Amino acid sequence: MRALSLEQANTIIAATFAAAKKHKCRPMSAIILDAGGRVKAFQKQDGASMLRFEVCYGKAYASLALGRPSRLVLQKAREKPLFMQSIEHLADYPLFLEGGGQLIRDKAGEVVAAIGVTGDVNEMDDICAIAGIHAAGYCADADFDDPEQIRALSIIAGPPLSDPRKPAPARARGSRHAAIGRNGAKSRPGQQPAKSGP
Repeated sequence: MRALSLEQANTIIAATFAAAKKHKCRPMSAIILDAGGRVKAFQKQDGASMLRFEVCYGKAYASLALGRPSRLVLQKAREKPLFMQSIEHLADYPLFLEGGGQLIRDKAGEVVAAIGVTGDVNEMDDICAIAGIHAAGYCADADFDDPEQIRALSIIAGPPLSDPRKPAPARARGSRHAAIGRNGAKSRPGQQPAKSGP
């Protein structure tokens, strides 16, 4: 089994945070676990809330435990809740069933580590995690497209990732602040200023 170096782990986290900045994500936290589920590196950006280590760990550990991205572990839990209850009883550590956990594979598909990212919506956690994986020259499950290789590696295909955040619609000028009528009186958004005179 090929091991991920500390330098590579830190490269992945730095690139994950760079992607988060590019996509204007909320403060992120990221963890790298080796293939045996042990912590290799963890960082938490300024402004990130409590329990981020535990959430990151649970996402990465869930990916390693079931051999798929954590968002697909969540899907499995919805499809087979009794199976997942049994898995949780058997697991050495808690599983966190949300997107943001990705396996880190070499070019041949061998799992060398896993990353767990938290801080924004699940899809953005995954998108940033995959950017980090690529920056260190490694692959995520979504990078493999040969059916025979996918079958041999037991890769479970998931839906493509995209940024689900939609830009807020531009508000009309008068909707944020009370409009000022000709007589100086304020009116509420959506109301017409009172007319003066007959």
